[in-house]
Amino acid sequence: MPPGSRRRSRIVAFQVLYEADQSGHDPRGILERQLTESRLSEDAAAFTRGLVEGVAAHREQLDERIAAQAPAFPLDSMAPIDRNLLRLALFEICFDNRPAPLPVVINEAVELAKGYGSESSGRFVHGVLGAIAAAEATKHEAATNEHDRRSAGPD
Repeated sequence: MPPGSRRRSRIVAFQVLYEADQSGHDPRGILERQLTESRLSEDAAAFTRGLVEGVAAHREQLDERIAAQAPAFPLDSMAPIDRNLLRLALFEICFDNRPAPLPVVINEAVELAKGYGSESSGRFVHGVLGAIAAAEATKHEAATNEHDRRSAGPD
């Protein structure tokens, strides 16, 4: 997939998630319409579909993680653009099996927040994703250390 395709895929996925969030409609119908209108390549459309379906499948877990890292901003009062960009990026960070480099995912979310959100959206999205990424790194490091300790065997 050409480099710009992932960006376009993320934009379409974000638009689907935002529209579904605001309208209360099933994202699958919105996704099919958006994919037809966007004319993405087959690979880019598959990536978009995976993002939207992944966010839908893990939405409760994503929302719990967002709420834990941004307790001063309840999800229902958070700007819908910010909320859906966080869900999308967080899905890629924590659940996607086609991982993009962490800085790329965060940068894409921040750039989309700057383009679609309020003046403070970019900073807000960056702060929440940075905190989540740090927490994920700490968990990964702890798991690696535990694995190393067990692999070393008894002293």
